[in-house]
Amino acid sequence: MTRLLIAGTGMIGQRHMAHIRANPALTLAGVIDPMPERRPADVPGFDDIARVDVPADGIVIATPTPSHAPLTLAALDRGWHVLVEKPVAEDLDAAQAMIAASARTGRHVLVGHHRRHHPRIARLKEIIASGQLGHPVTAALLWTMRKPDSYFDVDWRAGMDGAPVKQNLIHDVDTLRWLFGEVVHVSGFGSNAVRGAARTESGGAVLGFDSGMTATIAFADTTPTPWGFEAGTGESPAIPKTGQDYLRIACTHGAIEFPSLRIWSGAETWNDLPRPTETTIEDAEPLARQLSHFAEVIAGRASPVVSAEDARKTLDTTLKIEAATRPEGVSP
Repeated sequence: MTRLLIAGTGMIGQRHMAHIRANPALTLAGVIDPMPERRPADVPGFDDIARVDVPADGIVIATPTPSHAPLTLAALDRGWHVLVEKPVAEDLDAAQAMIAASARTGRHVLVGHHRRHHPRIARLKEIIASGQLGHPVTAALLWTMRKPDSYFDVDWRAGMDGAPVKQNLIHDVDTLRWLFGEVVHVSGFGSNAVRGAARTESGGAVLGFDSGMTATIAFADTTPTPWGFEAGTGESPAIPKTGQDYLRIACTHGAIEFPSLRIWSGAETWNDLPRPTETTIEDAEPLARQLSHFAEVIAGRASPVVSAEDARKTLDTTLKIEAATRPEGVSP
């Protein structure tokens, strides 16, 4: 039985807690949250990580981003393995400190880019890596949701930390890096024309990869459309499933749409008609699969699918997108 602590009982922390309780191989050892009313009554509760006095093998950190590094460092020093939500840290220096502490203590840091555990993302990776579509040339990704105004009532979401780049697109950046390799170029433009907030609300970015492949990302949290990972896959209980594709990847011998995994092939030039092929796959809950993977990491039977080193690279690209798309007059 793997004993896990949870720090943070917000929306994502509650989902982690439910999945831990539902997994017979895991047990909820305790919950850390400064607000007693948010801690469940049936497990030990603590207002600070330093006060934890129960045995644990690992900890899930689902707190606001600025606390990721301090809590991770404290947990590693306690001898616990860490699953920390994205972004890995507030900045690159903090992420590097986490990497160094992991090496010093011999404990792993797994970062919560949980989409890598989604069966459809895993199958997309297999299809791209197999070469059946040739070499990736370009991709177009669309993430356009409208967040309710109340989402921004939380103080830390009012400014740039609540913008969709670091909060949402970081997942897509991680996916694109996993599929296509390292990013060597970032450019973009952003706006806050709808809400007039002190943060980026919408924009577009161009990513260049070391392979020569390019990807474009168009994003907004001000428009209620059917396009985005959460809407397309139904992964988030808060966002209704539309099943619409939001990512299209063009390769030298064909193309693929996601999340449908519809493959277009059979054409050599624009004079030929591409033909679609549907892909059948059984879905599963990626957060639950990520927790099972975390247990394997703790047991020494697996290495983190997303290490702190890997997540630092995703953070680096995401921060560059954030800088490139920050509207004029908006502070970092």
